[in-house]
Amino acid sequence: MTQTAIPFVLMRGGTSRGPYMNRADLPEDLETLAETLIAIVGSGHPLNIDGVGGGAAVTTKVAMLSRSGDEWADIDYFFAQVSVEDRLVDFKPTCGNILSGVGPAAIEMGLVEAQEGQTTVNIRAVNTEARVAAIVQTPGGAVSYDGTAQIDGVPGTSAPVALQFMDTVGGVTGAFLPTGNLIDTINGIEVTCMDVAMPLVIARAADFGLTGYETAAELDENAGFYVLMEAIRLEAGKRMGMGDVSKSVTPKFGLLAPATQGGTIATRYFMPWKCHPSMAVTGAQCLASSVLTPGTVAGGMAAIPNETPATITLEHATGTIDVVVDFENTASGFSLRSAGLVRTARKLAAGEVFVPSGIWKRA
Repeated sequence: MTQTAIPFVLMRGGTSRGPYMNRADLPEDLETLAETLIAIVGSGHPLNIDGVGGGAAVTTKVAMLSRSGDEWADIDYFFAQVSVEDRLVDFKPTCGNILSGVGPAAIEMGLVEAQEGQTTVNIRAVNTEARVAAIVQTPGGAVSYDGTAQIDGVPGTSAPVALQFMDTVGGVTGAFLPTGNLIDTINGIEVTCMDVAMPLVIARAADFGLTGYETAAELDENAGFYVLMEAIRLEAGKRMGMGDVSKSVTPKFGLLAPATQGGTIATRYFMPWKCHPSMAVTGAQCLASSVLTPGTVAGGMAAIPNETPATITLEHATGTIDVVVDFENTASGFSLRSAGLVRTARKLAAGEVFVPSGIWKRA
C-alpha cells in the first residue's frame, strides 16, 4: 500500500473549515505529525491542490480530538494551524471557530454519547489550557445541523452551538497584560498587548493612516501597512515573552475604530499575514476585553458598560459578532470570569484522507 489512510470528518466550524481527526489515528511525535498535516492539507501550493485545504488560512486548520483525562473535560481538543503555502504548522494557538465544531464532531466520531435534546460537551483546549462548554443540539440523540441561527461570514442558517469560554486569561503568555503595561509604544505606534483566549497586539486603525472600515481585500492589498504591522508584531512578541515569532501566527494583530453600524466598536483582525474575512472567536474575546479594560488603546472609542455580563458587539469585515463577557472592574484592574458566544457548525464529509506512506506509515 503506497498511502496511509486516516479517518476524518470534514466540518465547517464557525467561519473556518478543516478536517477533524482522532488524535490516536495520527503520529505521536510532533515533527512527523506536522509533515502528515502538511500532506493532508496540501500546504505548499496557493490552492492546496494536493490536499483538502481551501487556499486560505481559515480553511487550512486541523482539529485533533481525544477523550480527556481531565476530571472536568469530556474531550481534549488539540489544534494545528497549517500554512497555505509555506509548509509550516503552528501548534501554539487555538481556534475558537474550529472549536465550534468540536462538540458535534466528538459526537459524530463516537467520542461522546449524545443526550436527548441537547448535549453539553466539556472541552479542554490543549494548546492554551482553556476550558470551554459547548451545548450541541441533539434531538433524538443525534446531532442536528438544522436551525435558524445565523452568523455573519457564513451563508444560510444552522443549529446553534453555544460556547462558554473559561480560564482563557494568559493561556499562552501566562499574563493578562504580558508586557505589564496597558499601552506600549512600538515604532511610534501605541499598542495594547493582551492575552485573553489569544495573544493579541491591538492598535488604533487611525495611527496607521487607515479608517478601520476597509474591506479585507483592501487591507490585503496595502503592502505598506503589512510591513509596518509585522515589524510591530515581531517586537511585541519579544516584549510579550514569546521570543522570535517570525514563523508563528501568534501574536495576532487587531485594529480598532469607532463603530459605525450600531455595534460597540469596529474591528479588523489579522491572522496575521492576511486580514480575517470576518472575526476569530478567540480574537473576539481579546478585543472585547480590551474595550472593557480602562486605559487601553480602545479608550475613548466605545462606552464601557457598567453591567455584567455585558454584550460587546464587534463590527468586522463582513458583519458583527456578539461576545457576552462576565467581568469585574476592580481597583486592581479588569478581571474576566467567562465569555460566551453562539456559533454554528456543519458536517461536510466523512471518510478517509490519505498521505504518502513515505511521510508516515502506521505501525
